[in-house]
Amino acid sequence: MIIPPADPKRQLKLEAFDRLLTVMDELRLNCPWDKKQTWESLRHLTVEEVYELSDAILNGTANDLKKELGDVLLHIVFYSRIGEEENQFNIADVIHSLCEKLIFRHPHIYADVKADSEEEVKKNWESLKKKEGQQLTLSGVPVSLPPMVKAMRIQEKARGAGFDWDKPEQVWEKVLEEIGEFREITSAADFDKKEAEKELGDVFFSLINYARFLNINPDQALELTNQKFTSRFNYLETKAIENNKVLLDMNLEEMDIYWEEAKKLENK
Repeated sequence: MIIPPADPKRQLKLEAFDRLLTVMDELRLNCPWDKKQTWESLRHLTVEEVYELSDAILNGTANDLKKELGDVLLHIVFYSRIGEEENQFNIADVIHSLCEKLIFRHPHIYADVKADSEEEVKKNWESLKKKEGQQLTLSGVPVSLPPMVKAMRIQEKARGAGFDWDKPEQVWEKVLEEIGEFREITSAADFDKKEAEKELGDVFFSLINYARFLNINPDQALELTNQKFTSRFNYLETKAIENNKVLLDMNLEEMDIYWEEAKKLENK
């Protein structure tokens, strides 16, 4: 195991964390809003903060990322402070529990298990999680994850358990098969919407699987397309307003002129 070099800023980092704990204690005792919060009331705010962190990773600067990481860290400290008040756990328990889990799940670093590749590490990770009590492979996938992210995690975990395709070509064949089945159902004028919904889900799931084989994050890919479409549409709408036009009164040929202009600006 490679021993990390001495960190000349370690004391400053410890002092900064101690300062955060002090501020959290002061807010909890003195601020009317902070005093009212519970684990449940903070939950939706935490989810929002994580999405803001995601936005900063995709579009922000290093300074934006720093700020959003701070917001997420605040929530971790906040939950721990409430846990301490209820004599359940404190921030030290949270950190020690995390350290113990990391050490246990990295026997190739802290014990004599060998793992020379990322794939071997993932397989060991899933095996060790079962020893901790998670007997079913997919039991660790959070129910409330967004569907696309959940599909990706389900597939990754299934692969860790040995259930996966061998080659990306096989996955692509499955994609084409699912698209064909979806098209077959929806081609009828009176198609069953529920059945079509199931088949469309199969198309998405297989496409996500193919993206995984190509090491492409489908959630990030879709978000980049969302941003690209939004940018182009905003340009289109702005140009229409500048020319005293309303989108509803324009035909596709007229709108396409501005759309193509937006694409050219992106390339520049």
